[in-house]
Amino acid sequence: MVFFNVLLDQLGLPVPALPTLVIAGALASDGRLPAGGVCGLALAACLIGDGTWYIAGRAYGGRVMKLLCRISLTPDICVNQTQTSFERWGDKALMFAKFIPGLSLIAPPLAGAMRMSIVRFAALSLLGSAAWVGVAMLAGMLLRHEIEQLLPQLVGIGGAALLLLMVLLAIYVAFKWWERRRFYSALDMARISVDELYTSMQGEPRPIVVDVRSSTAQELQQQRIPGALHVPVQDVGRHVGALPRDREIVFYCTCPNEASAAQAARLLMNHGFRRVRPLHGGLDAWIAAGYAVEEMPQGAATRASLAPAATR
Repeated sequence: MVFFNVLLDQLGLPVPALPTLVIAGALASDGRLPAGGVCGLALAACLIGDGTWYIAGRAYGGRVMKLLCRISLTPDICVNQTQTSFERWGDKALMFAKFIPGLSLIAPPLAGAMRMSIVRFAALSLLGSAAWVGVAMLAGMLLRHEIEQLLPQLVGIGGAALLLLMVLLAIYVAFKWWERRRFYSALDMARISVDELYTSMQGEPRPIVVDVRSSTAQELQQQRIPGALHVPVQDVGRHVGALPRDREIVFYCTCPNEASAAQAARLLMNHGFRRVRPLHGGLDAWIAAGYAVEEMPQGAATRASLAPAATR
């Protein structure tokens, strides 16, 4: 049960494995379960799950990331925090990814897409998994007496306990789905189409086009709209004072529903900007429409300040 619960959790199904590991730790502390066997099976499940996503990311690159972000119950974490964590900590982010909801699922395919060596990935994944499993089981050992008092009551009510767990799981999934809907509802605003943007770029004054992808996302897809500035979404707030309020500003990204671009646009709107919109469909829609793109330097995403745009 521990093995399959952890495996399904690591493959992305909404079946949290932490409660199972905590209970297993409590049972292992008094010899009713072999601690070494439980840890071994849990680690094997983690490595199988992580390895599956790593291979998918290595084979399909950014397409896997976009798919996971599209179906993720935590799209804000998926779009921003995962890539930001990798940029800040490098591949060592794998060592604590399992402690952060959302990051746990996205980190392995991102490592594959970034072409991390399989040996290094396996080593860091093993260390991170061992820490996660160890903390959960240690918590169970420390709470052994409380869990021992609770388990007989759960056994006594039998099917009702299972039904209760299923109801709690359903409530959890429904809550995360509601959070997802609320996140996207907050970003619901008028978009500009790629055709409208292209037409605007042929006239004067040209709109200010801003690429809000992270540097990691740019490395996964090394193309950009010609003349676009690169300012990651988390840095947009620092440039509010340098932006002209009489120019059209268009943000774009490659994430589902233009989440990052819409976040940047919402930030400016909250500061009183009116002529600001995210690009509908983002960079993918621009490329699909056949419009020209610029290739960025291999392995180097350049970050530009928004300040010069105010004077163009």
